[in-house]
Amino acid sequence: MRHVLTILVLSTLGVVTLHAQQAHNAARNEKASNSYAVLRNYEDSLSLLYNKVYQQNDVSALSTDFVETVLPYQSFRLFSPLTFYGGIAKGIFDLPSNAPDNQLQTQGTNYLGPKFTDTALLGVYLKRPELVLNRETELQTIAPEAKTTPVVIKSNAGLAEKATQVPVDPESGPIKVVITKPNFWTFKGDYYLQFLQNYVSGNWYKGGESNYSMVGAVTIQLNYNNKQKLKLDNKLELKLGFITTPSDSLHSLKSSEDLIRYTSKLGLQASKRWYYTLQLVAYTQFLRGYKNNSSMVSSDFMSPFNSNLSLGMDYNVDWLKGKLKGSIHLAPIAYNFRYVNRLALSPRYGLDANKHTLHDLGSEFTVDLMWKIADPISWQTRLYGYTTYRRAEVEWENTFTFQFNKFISSKLFIYPRFDDGSARDSKHGYLQLREFISVGFSYTM
Repeated sequence: MRHVLTILVLSTLGVVTLHAQQAHNAARNEKASNSYAVLRNYEDSLSLLYNKVYQQNDVSALSTDFVETVLPYQSFRLFSPLTFYGGIAKGIFDLPSNAPDNQLQTQGTNYLGPKFTDTALLGVYLKRPELVLNRETELQTIAPEAKTTPVVIKSNAGLAEKATQVPVDPESGPIKVVITKPNFWTFKGDYYLQFLQNYVSGNWYKGGESNYSMVGAVTIQLNYNNKQKLKLDNKLELKLGFITTPSDSLHSLKSSEDLIRYTSKLGLQASKRWYYTLQLVAYTQFLRGYKNNSSMVSSDFMSPFNSNLSLGMDYNVDWLKGKLKGSIHLAPIAYNFRYVNRLALSPRYGLDANKHTLHDLGSEFTVDLMWKIADPISWQTRLYGYTTYRRAEVEWENTFTFQFNKFISSKLFIYPRFDDGSARDSKHGYLQLREFISVGFSYTM
């Protein structure tokens, strides 16, 4: 009996639950159907309103700009929260001749009747006043109406006509072709003029004498390199200096530096840095040279004149990341020619008495380097050696330059020389030395 009652109760609850669920689903379907009906009615109303506007206002008579810009601007009141505008009734019931411009819809001078938005809103005010939520006065209190003119935006989304492109042929005519010949020549120049002043009082404990000196030099280089196999280097060095000599009773001014030297090298590339080279070195001086308190000439122009022609190989030096550059010339075959114009000076320079010329063969080497030690400091050195295996000449020129700026520099020049072909000195033997320090103007191209 208990089980029968339980089954009856459960059956009754299931039937009630089923009816409740069906009722809920039916209510939900009805609500959805009502929402769809409202949406459909709203769309139909908009469609009817649109057709009514075109029928009442004869839109075909309106301009395209007015239909596309002014009518949409006027309809904003229909889609904003319903508000009671006091001027709507006045604008509708006024006579056409007295209707204000902002309440009438015109095209040219033709009156087209009241605005369609005003007619629609007046119908709402009369039939459904409970839907009106605001008043115009309340809106003006919150945000006063700005007296502005609606901006008319013109749009033309039509497709532009595609213009036919006509190919334009370039103007026919002769074309000027300019061929520039590469320039394999380079020019470089180095110039300086420097002075030195030395003052010694008469009672200086070590003795000595005051003097002034100056030295000027010009170095010109003209080189050819075709970047393939052939190169030609030419260098002309001119140097002349003077010094005052108060202790010399015969000469108040003598030359301290006097040099004319020309160096030419013709090279044929053998490898990246080695060249087969034919080198010519020729040098002499400008002026006569004298010893202190002596009227005898020690040297003169073309007395002596030396030229050396050698055949060997050159090595191009490019070390220390480009800071040390130059060349090393090694020549196992060298011909040396010496000429002395003054016969009295021939024995002094290794020639036989009463002879002007000397010819001999031997070997020669030249080391010519420039080392930029730092930005303001550089060292230029030239080591030259020639030997006939009976006599030898070795010259080592060293110039240290201290560059203060572009035009001012100081130079230290040290020049030792060995020549056992000249007359032997009782004190120094075959070793000779020259040195000076100067400060002055310099310029490099």
